[in-house]
Amino acid sequence: MSDLMLEHPDGAAPVSLLAQIMSPVELRSLREDQLEALADEMRERILDVVSQHKGAHFGSNLGTIELTIALHRVFDTPRDQLIWDVGHQAYPHKMLTGRNEALPSIRKGGGLSGFLRRDESEYDVFGAGHAATSISAACGVAAARDLKGQNFEVIAVIGDGSMTCGLAYEALNNAGDTDRDLIVVLNDNQMSISPNLGALHRYLTQVRTNPLYNRVREEAKRLVHSAPKLGTVGAYVEKLAVRADDAVKNMFVPGMIFEELGFRYVGPIDGHDIPLLLQTLQDVKEIDGPRLVHVLTTKGKGWGPAEADQVKWHAGGGFDKRTGAPLKKSSGGLPRYQNVFGEALTELAMQHPDVVAITAAMATGTSTDVFQQAHPERFFDVGIAEGHAVTFAAGLATQGIKPVVAIYSTFLQRAYDSIVHDVAMQDLPVLFCMDRAGIAGDDGPTHHGGIDIPYMLAVPGMTITAPKDADEMIGLLRTGIGWNQGPFSVRWPRDSVPAAPRPISEIPAVPFGTWEILRAGSGIALLATGSMVYPSLAAAEMLARQGIDTTVVNCRFIKPLDELALERLFPGHTRALTIEEGSVVNGFGTYVRACIADRWPSVETASLGLPDRFVDHGERADLLAELGLTPEGIAERARALIAGGVPAQLRESA
Repeated sequence: MSDLMLEHPDGAAPVSLLAQIMSPVELRSLREDQLEALADEMRERILDVVSQHKGAHFGSNLGTIELTIALHRVFDTPRDQLIWDVGHQAYPHKMLTGRNEALPSIRKGGGLSGFLRRDESEYDVFGAGHAATSISAACGVAAARDLKGQNFEVIAVIGDGSMTCGLAYEALNNAGDTDRDLIVVLNDNQMSISPNLGALHRYLTQVRTNPLYNRVREEAKRLVHSAPKLGTVGAYVEKLAVRADDAVKNMFVPGMIFEELGFRYVGPIDGHDIPLLLQTLQDVKEIDGPRLVHVLTTKGKGWGPAEADQVKWHAGGGFDKRTGAPLKKSSGGLPRYQNVFGEALTELAMQHPDVVAITAAMATGTSTDVFQQAHPERFFDVGIAEGHAVTFAAGLATQGIKPVVAIYSTFLQRAYDSIVHDVAMQDLPVLFCMDRAGIAGDDGPTHHGGIDIPYMLAVPGMTITAPKDADEMIGLLRTGIGWNQGPFSVRWPRDSVPAAPRPISEIPAVPFGTWEILRAGSGIALLATGSMVYPSLAAAEMLARQGIDTTVVNCRFIKPLDELALERLFPGHTRALTIEEGSVVNGFGTYVRACIADRWPSVETASLGLPDRFVDHGERADLLAELGLTPEGIAERARALIAGGVPAQLRESA
């Protein structure tokens, strides 16, 4: 009989340990010697689910299984508040909190979120999809507990990749200063999505690997445990051991950053040794004040391919679980926008020696790793520090360097003040390249890039563009690299390009501030931008078959508007429908419709885009269809504008 099974009480079929876990209550009823088998079963479950999935986070979840078991066994969750950072590491948490049966639905429409969501489970104390929020949130929860006179533990679990984010240190500084009763678990696997970089990474490595430090620590522990437990002799020995430990820390681990911030530091300990985890967490539970437990885990633990290539297996799906080979190739063979960007930027940089690339722990996600390989001295990965990335770029720009900042739309939100204060206010020519603009698919609302058009539109002097295809992306990159009159941005979706690009050398820069009339008609004009241009062309063909003659305009420059094109279009067209893969609230539609209303008030206008709500997760194509951002949806909205009504399913986007 498998070690992962228990005999059924009546001697019938064996029952898996995992199948018995409906909540942490059942976990706490298991014998300690059964926990390793439970961990093995959980690891196999994640492997089975993700290998059959189109895409799900993988390596980091394999690495947190034992830690998750220990946390839910030692602490009385959900009374004790367990707060996870991001969610890449929280699949085991979902499995132990009543969601194991639903795990195959993760990241699918109507299924479990790939991240933490308060509306999904009482065990998800704080929603998280962006890095480094856990300690700040835990500080707030702990402060509320104290204000209300309650008594429970608050535990924040943060990955070492998130510790490259300044928000984590703001929270540590505040928590240590207030002496709040709080536990931080640092899950150190030496990785975020790309390998971790910077001084903190070197610091943690020094803590982990200094043999003399760890040897003296162990001797100090042995001395304390062997000393008399009572009386002045025991107290003296314990005090001596603590002083020796502190002295070694200060000698071999410069600064002891966490203790200097006011935290009692414990570790580093093996994050896959369940008995050690249980004992350590139980001991830490008995201490008051701010405590930090440094846990060492292996990303991809227990599955050879994921341990060997931790970047590749950060996420995975649709693969042979024995070999890691993909089950099928993507259809069509067309590259993704991000791949076209990486190749184009790399080639354009050969012609422009002043161009540098900057990203925030997303080299592979933005395809700037291609640039890194060709121009390593001109590539900068600053870690999960988007605000720093932008201000760093501003500093470069003051010296005549052309910085290209490649960050997901949703993550660039975190750097908004830096965009305004450090770049735009100084009129610096920084080129912002925003990947995952619009619907990000199964990553869901934390990763949809829905509001970059509104937030960039509000920045004085900002140029905003969106290409309709790969060629236009390359042309806009050329334009942006050559633009020296303030900040310039290009946005593109998480999708494959509609057609393979021509050779980069054959693609010229797009004339600044120009639109492109792709289909000339009369009556109604479809003003589309970016990913919505080709669906609008298809919608125009549908409308033509119904006798509705339509003009389609590629509004590749969202700001500034093409004044000459507007004057050619209006008032000759009596209606205008704007279409964008971005928020209709204060977005492109709002911007251009205000212009039309001011100059040609007789023209009827409407907008189609992302509604004024957070869009859930699911397949990108399904979500676009639900929102009416398809040829059929655009045609229906155009017909409704002509008829003077709004389709029921599209009223929120009107």
